[in-house]
Amino acid sequence: MLRQVTPGRYDLYEALLHALADPASGRLWMLLWNGRPGSPDAQYGNMEVDGVAYAPCVTSPQELSASGWNRAHEVAGGLDVARALYPDRYGIWLNPHAPGGGVGIPWTDLRRIATGLDRMPAGPLRLSEPAVEVPQFYALLTQNAYRTPAVRSLRRAWVQPALGAPYLAIGLDLYDTAAQSVEAVRAMMQQSVAAVPDGLPVSTVAMSDGYDPVALWLKAHARPFYDREAHAAPAPGTSGYGYPPAAPRVY
Repeated sequence: MLRQVTPGRYDLYEALLHALADPASGRLWMLLWNGRPGSPDAQYGNMEVDGVAYAPCVTSPQELSASGWNRAHEVAGGLDVARALYPDRYGIWLNPHAPGGGVGIPWTDLRRIATGLDRMPAGPLRLSEPAVEVPQFYALLTQNAYRTPAVRSLRRAWVQPALGAPYLAIGLDLYDTAAQSVEAVRAMMQQSVAAVPDGLPVSTVAMSDGYDPVALWLKAHARPFYDREAHAAPAPGTSGYGYPPAAPRVY
């Protein structure tokens, strides 16, 4: 499977991720730069490709022998490795000694493995401002957000995954994530999606998630289309219910 993965074949790459996430097949031989397996000073190797950090590993005892690695190694499940590495924004690089240089899996995909591949869109993602016109949905959503005190602001993006249908993402910026607030926001979205045209997928993302690529893009590129604080004290010349002032603002 690893040898079949080539640039642009996202279906084969996705199959590789599923194999790594499978406890029955996803074993990795992690190369240790320091220490022994299980010791307090054990430390994975480190390599950097195009400014992204990876821990090198191999996929079998045969590949370990072929790599010529003469330090210690640790055998671990792909799911466990993903959970350990992605919070530090480390990916893994499979068989870097192999002809062609092996295959790198960035930390964003390790996060997908750790949290559930089917719960998050397959990357790389193409993100942009939504071109789809759904004014009734936005109007109803801003009205419901105004009535939901937990909501600070809302943003939006059009997400095109490498595999699967594109969808409209709504970024939720909340004042708190207590159970009562989360339930109120869930009810708000359920009431609002009634205005979504048939066939238009809509998903939500928490703006507080520092690892979600959609949330990170929204923070960097999208102005809120609903901002409670701006709505509470509108400046002269505001451009309509729930929308930010026309004058430039920095977010």
